[in-house]
Amino acid sequence: MAGSGSEVARHWRYAELPGVDLLRARYIRKAFVRHTHEHFVIAAIADGLEVFHHRGADQYAGAGTLALVNPDTPHTGRAGVPEGWRYGAVYPSPEVVAEIAAETTALRGTPGFVSPVLDDPYAVRLVHQVLRATDEGNALAADTLLRVAVTRLLRLNGGPLPQRAVRTAGGRIAARARAVLEERMAGPPTLEGLAADLGTSPFALLRAFRDAYGMPPHAWLTDARVRRARRLLDAGTPPSEAAVAVGFTDQPHLNRHFARIVGVPPGAYQRERKNVQDAPRGLLVPSEGWQNRQLSQRSGARTSPTPPSSGTPSESASP
Repeated sequence: MAGSGSEVARHWRYAELPGVDLLRARYIRKAFVRHTHEHFVIAAIADGLEVFHHRGADQYAGAGTLALVNPDTPHTGRAGVPEGWRYGAVYPSPEVVAEIAAETTALRGTPGFVSPVLDDPYAVRLVHQVLRATDEGNALAADTLLRVAVTRLLRLNGGPLPQRAVRTAGGRIAARARAVLEERMAGPPTLEGLAADLGTSPFALLRAFRDAYGMPPHAWLTDARVRRARRLLDAGTPPSEAAVAVGFTDQPHLNRHFARIVGVPPGAYQRERKNVQDAPRGLLVPSEGWQNRQLSQRSGARTSPTPPSSGTPSESASP
């Protein structure tokens, strides 16, 4: 796990769960800047308290609750208590969630979460069991538990996502500005130059863009650069080359913004992706239980088990 001091984090994928990112982390001083995800965020809080700004208000997620964020929804993240917070998270793609919703719920339209915080210790345990199952190379359990967890959350807290329609003149200008920034990511114009090209004023553009995307153009551009850098890293591009390709001045510039949005440095992020691609099917990463047994055999001392254990989903487990 990547870490500094008492803060640790691991961001990875499991080959048998396509379309799903995984995370374990403990943060104390970490503060996530306003950003978005292409996938859903399902973060199960194990200890401490996370505070995240979401749709105009601070939300509080403590132990036994879940922080739930829909795709492309700006939000932040920070510790709400001095000891920070520890959590495990799964990030299923919109396609994965839509598939599960169509099979197991009666939701119509594009499915999503209604409330950003849900108090449900059972679902919290399911998320941690998904992560443990991937550690143990138990594809059947990981896939089953993920589907049970997502189904339960959609039934308890699901609804159709509103369709984002661009109807107003300001909305159309914001969409055109976004398209220009995507095309010129490595060499974007100034706010004044962008506004002039679109036939509006800088402050009118700033207001329209913030209304449409929840953040000003420069913050959106940083978020978009990190997203594109992630794709390049997933494809094997070295971090130094990915940094320049998306418009950062150098790798330290990428490192700073990447860690503030993704939660781990780009090098650690890429190593986990490479481990998944290179490893054979089976036990990709030794589980904590396996490591404890090895330590016990070496030292002759008995170590205590590390909860939670995934085991096999019981026949009584139901969403």
